[in-house]
Amino acid sequence: MLNLIRVFISLLIFLLALPAMANRSFLVDSVWLEEHIHDSNLVILEVRYHPHRYYTVGHIPGAVQVQRFKDLGNNNANPIMKLPSKNDFQARLRNWGVNNNSTIVIYDDSSTALASRVYFLLDLFGYNMKKVKMLDGGTVEWSAFNSLTREKTRVKHGNVILKTTNKSKVIQWTNVYDDVVSRRDPDIVLLDARPYDMYTGKVVKHSILAGHIPGAINIVSLEGTSAQKWISEEKLSVMYQTIPKNKTVYVYCHDGFRMSLAYAQLKSLGYKDVRLYDGGWSHWGNRLTLPTVVGNKPYTGAYEL
Repeated sequence: MLNLIRVFISLLIFLLALPAMANRSFLVDSVWLEEHIHDSNLVILEVRYHPHRYYTVGHIPGAVQVQRFKDLGNNNANPIMKLPSKNDFQARLRNWGVNNNSTIVIYDDSSTALASRVYFLLDLFGYNMKKVKMLDGGTVEWSAFNSLTREKTRVKHGNVILKTTNKSKVIQWTNVYDDVVSRRDPDIVLLDARPYDMYTGKVVKHSILAGHIPGAINIVSLEGTSAQKWISEEKLSVMYQTIPKNKTVYVYCHDGFRMSLAYAQLKSLGYKDVRLYDGGWSHWGNRLTLPTVVGNKPYTGAYEL
């Protein structure tokens, strides 16, 4: 019996020591969607960068329009892309025809950055993520062999019931200020998912302040895509190789889309503890009293001491 216990403990230690397995089964291609497009429980959600193109350019037949700002943020907050409440997002899902057993396919024309925001919100509020897919390649992938339609999709009102918000997936500015800027917790990595020139402060957009939050490293989430599709698992792993998988990762961008893409990418690679800054740089970069760093290093000046 003692030997069996020792074997079991050794096996458990071995399994815990194994690197987290990558999983991108939530990514589907146009062939998969063609085969399932008539499934009775399928709900297709389109999130275009320019929402009017749902009508002018067209959409995948059966797709319901999701307006990226109005539908995916808190319309009464400042900034408006702070996270919506569970009840508000549940109401929006029901308007899109989502039920508890729906298989949801999300697509966009922005390398899944916009689709990832929907993906994150569904995960945040406890939807069954085994039934959530993202169309790799988006409208480009679909349009290569299939047609779009300009006819608005009419859906039956859904009855989905979301679970309690998983608060461990979200952080506020106070968490960043305490854990990273002040205490410099070695178990936390602060990730800025914006373009490099915004990180350094060369380009100032959607904010008063330039640069980045002290302590942040820069990995551009959109560089994990090419021609609207995700790059290979191996290349994506190299892209994030500076972040150990046993760390807690705090992520931010400007308005919630690129950080949501980083969230999906990191989770696909097996990172367990990834949390998004509610409000991101649109919040931090417009608060004149909060510290910022300009340049290509996490810390400069007084923050290097």
